[in-house]
Amino acid sequence: MTRADRPYGSFPREGAPDEAPAIVAVRRRPIRELPGMAGRALLLGAALVMTLLALRTLIAPAPPLSAQDVAATVGRVIASLTPSPPAAVAVYEQVRHSVVQVRARVPGRSGPSGGSGVVLDTGGRILTSLHIVQGASEITLTFSDGTESPARIEEERPDNDIALLQATRPPALVVPATLGDPRSVRIGDDAIVVGNPMGLTRSLSTGSISGLDRAFQGGGRSEVLAGLIQFDAAVNPGNSGGPLLNRNGDVIGIVTGLANPAGRDVFSGIGFAVPIDVAASAAGSPPY
Repeated sequence: MTRADRPYGSFPREGAPDEAPAIVAVRRRPIRELPGMAGRALLLGAALVMTLLALRTLIAPAPPLSAQDVAATVGRVIASLTPSPPAAVAVYEQVRHSVVQVRARVPGRSGPSGGSGVVLDTGGRILTSLHIVQGASEITLTFSDGTESPARIEEERPDNDIALLQATRPPALVVPATLGDPRSVRIGDDAIVVGNPMGLTRSLSTGSISGLDRAFQGGGRSEVLAGLIQFDAAVNPGNSGGPLLNRNGDVIGIVTGLANPAGRDVFSGIGFAVPIDVAASAAGSPPY
């Protein structure tokens, strides 16, 4: 027998092995069986890539601002730094179309009597002070747009110095005032008056509520008016019949007179108004 004929190649002289050596098969591990460290490395790499992409998005330069963008930004900054206008400005804009000028011719008086009035509803009813129009043979109203209309007295309340007028030819657009709740008025609250003092139409004055539930007799009247609101906003002849307003623009009273210890019709720091719930009851105006 030659070396080639031997089944196991060359082997020691002592003889052939008793059995063939075992053959061990080698198989590949599936990917899911990769060692844990390799899997963690892949996840870490993916997270790093995502982080880099996010940072690139965040630090990317912003597009240049246009002139319109700059102007808009500056406008917003200026608006944020600009203080709000006083309450009286907004109140005046709200109520000025609801205040009328009242002129009355009364027999025995040397000239026409003048005052103010408050538009109560779109039908052209007006609240004013009775002492302006009492006994008048002719009453004329001038609205904020310049329209003049004759008027007649619908109701008189001497105990409160209140008259309800009806405009017979009101303008096409009549703007009623907003009536407030005088029960919420407190001493120290804002007092805003709009009227026609000395013929100066729709003039504004401001002050504070300085007293409540006051009694007052003035203007040569025999009646003592009670339950009045006292205020220190300036009033003069021609303000009577006009509105006393709060900071929200609500009518809380109808101006009836001013204290004049010197006997002259000039303002001395104290004015009086009939609470609006009392005044508007002459018209049966809800909720009064």
